[in-house]
Amino acid sequence: MDDQQMKLVEQGLAAEKLLAADAFNSTINQLVDAAFQNFANSKPEQNDVREASYHHYRSLVEIVSTLQQRVQIKTEIEANEDDNNQEE
Repeated sequence: MDDQQMKLVEQGLAAEKLLAADAFNSTINQLVDAAFQNFANSKPEQNDVREASYHHYRSLVEIVSTLQQRVQIKTEIEANEDDNNQEE
């Protein structure tokens, strides 16, 4: 495994721990709920509030998706390493 792959595996392990942490998940869920409440409670003429809430929500989704991608990359690297070790 080269240095780049090691770095990706380390990032994946850290992301996996973060995604498994109750504090992280409850914080993300609270922020998503707050964004939805801001969106739902806005008045029809408050386009800027709805847009800000939407972008806030999308940012949260992007953070979680990026962490999940890092875990997936780690898993793929580990699977390839296992395959390579079995071939030897």
